[in-house]
This record gives sequence, structure tokens and C-alpha cells, in this order.
Amino acid sequence: MFNASIRYHSGQLFCDDVCLADIITQVGTPVYIYSLKRVLENYETVRSAFSSLNAQVHYSAKANANLAILRALVNAGCGIDTVSAGEIYRALKAGAPAEKILFAGVGKAMSELYYAVEQDVGWFNVENVKEAEFLNSIAMTSLKTVRVALRLNPNVQASTHPKIATGHGSAKFGLSAESIQALYARRAQLPALRFEGIHVHIGSQLHDLEATVAAVRAAVELAKTMPTVNTIDIGGGFPVAYSSEDELPNVRVFADALALILEGYTVVLEPGRSIVADAGMLVTRVLYVKDQGGEHLVVVDAGMTDLIRPALYDAHHAIVPLSQPNDHQALNLSQIVGPVCESADVLGRNIPLPALTTYDCLAVLTTGAYGMVMASNYNARVRPPEVVVEPDGGSWRVARRRETWADLIALEQ
Repeated sequence: MFNASIRYHSGQLFCDDVCLADIITQVGTPVYIYSLKRVLENYETVRSAFSSLNAQVHYSAKANANLAILRALVNAGCGIDTVSAGEIYRALKAGAPAEKILFAGVGKAMSELYYAVEQDVGWFNVENVKEAEFLNSIAMTSLKTVRVALRLNPNVQASTHPKIATGHGSAKFGLSAESIQALYARRAQLPALRFEGIHVHIGSQLHDLEATVAAVRAAVELAKTMPTVNTIDIGGGFPVAYSSEDELPNVRVFADALALILEGYTVVLEPGRSIVADAGMLVTRVLYVKDQGGEHLVVVDAGMTDLIRPALYDAHHAIVPLSQPNDHQALNLSQIVGPVCESADVLGRNIPLPALTTYDCLAVLTTGAYGMVMASNYNARVRPPEVVVEPDGGSWRVARRRETWADLIALEQ
């Protein structure tokens, strides 16, 4: 769970060259902390793995849309994959060139399509026949043409959590091969659309190559029947380890397995989790400790409003103290629970930790993806700040301030 950026040094937990205790002394808890150095290293790992295919990498903003992270990736040459007009707006604010923004999503509203066309985004990943018709009408009204990739639902079951599998036949995502072929046959009736790509994405946190290879092969076979299609967007889904027991293929294994299949096509990638997950952590402070019903309960100031993945997916995150335990300290199997008024508000179960007391701090690791971006104000709780450690490794700043009670009612009258 540790890496070159998130590690113990001299008995204290560090993010690159910054001691986390120094950050929380000034910022408080709970707080998200990200290593931009690690983000950029992960991006380079993905880019270089697919370099033989000259793949175009578009970071999936839904994983973490903090402007500091987007800016760092855009400045490194990365494109941005978006699934809402709001994410397009954020990408543009981060300096992304419009032609390097990709607009995906199963339920694009008309207003979002208008905005995306107006901003000249580079790609539209179309998932519905009516969407193609709407998009054509909007583009014609704007006297523009737009590049389109049709998202294939390959009816492939990915080996991942059911709630993040998107390529099986009954999923809401994409179109069947038959629907795509029928839509493509009507392309003369949709003159503002340039049908240049096939998009396929079967889910997140993919554990094996077999399903991915099958899905990409299906996309290529379909593309061969469509003379104007020269691009295959293979989505993302590259996995990250959330525990030391996770044995997962790395991104180069995916690249090597797909290289021959994709030969001759322009390749687009949409990684998200694999770029930011292990670059971030959520630091929280112990409020209370109690033994009850045979359980050792550690109540902390972060909860499901800050990190919903454990409640939503039964997701596991390693949780460690900011001060490194020594080899002789006894460890207790602890239930790390939050302050939210829900029984589901559990950040970690049976976590081995040394004896803790009020004011001790813990770090919930590998929370750079789908952490703050999914946070809420349930129980009228303010969302935490986000801190970035700069690529130089030694300086840090607050990239998003902690919300206030005034923020909670700012939009109400």
C-alpha cells in the first residue's frame, strides 16, 4: 500500500518529502492529501506502456476532478475524458485544449450536448441512437461537424465488483453491435457526425485480461465493417492494489496483450483510478475509542460523507497510523467507524492497529480516486479540504479549502 511517495520515514508517515503531521497541524482533519509527483509518474507509466501503439491518453476526470490534478496532467500533455458538462467546464478551466477533451456518458442532456458542441470538444462517445440524432441536429444548427465514437456494449462480463461492471448485456451502457451497425448504415442522414471510432469499456478495477481482450477484439471486428472508423477507444479500468494481498496485472501486461489486436488503429485510453488512486490518502483524527459487543471501536472524524467507497462497495482500504508502530507493539483488530448517523458508516473492519487514543491520527490509503469526488454534505457535514504536494516533492498547498457552515446554505433562500 506504500510506494515511493507515500511511505514511512524516520518513524513518521510522509507524502514525498513532506511529513503529514506538519500538514495537519496547519490544516486540521479530515483532509485529503495528494502527491502530484506520484500522479505524474502513474500517467507516464500508462503512456509509456502503450507507447508502441502511440496511444492518446485521456485521464478520466470522474476519478478525481481537482483542478490541481487536472492542471498537472494537462501540462504533461494528457487529454481529459469527461462524463458531464461540469467536467468539461473543469477541464477547460484547468487549461485542457478543447480538441483533447472527450465527452462520454450514457445520459447526456440536451443542454450538455449544446455546451460541448459550442466548446468544440474533440470527441463524443455516443451511447444512444437518439443521442446521435440530437447531436447531429445541434451540430448542424451550429454549422459544425463533430467526431463520434460509438460505444459498444460487447456483452462481456468483467471480473470485478458488480457495481462497477459496465460491459455485460443488461448494463445501461453502450449499444449492441446490431444497433451500432444500423446507426452506421444511416450515417448519410446524420451529415454533421463523423463516425470515426468505436468505444468499449467493460468496467473498472479489471482483474484479468481475458474479458478485456474479448471486448477489444469485438470492437475491432465491428470496426472492420465500418470503413470510416480508424480509432478504437479501449476505455480504462486498469486495476490498483488496495491491499498487500492483491495480485493484479499491471498496465504493461494489458498493453502487450492488446498490441496485436489494435495494430493499424489509432488507440485512445481513458485511465482514471490507475493514475490517482495510490497518489492520495485521507487523514483522519481519532475522536473516541471504546470496546462494545466484542468489538474494538475507533471513532474518527472522517466518515462515509468523506469516503463512501467502503459503504457503497464494501471496498477495503489500508488504514495506518501516522506514527509507525514498532515491531514490539501489540496490535488490536479495530473497527474504524465515522461520526455519520448510519450503521454503514464504517471506513475499515478488522484493521490491525496499535493502541490508539483521542487525537491520534490515521491515514486511509489509496483514496486518490473516487474519494473526495464522491463526498457529500449528508448530516450537514462540511466536505474536507484537499492538499497537494507539488511535483518537486517538498512544497505543498491547499488546493481546495475546507467548506464552512455558510457554504452549506449559500445556495438556499
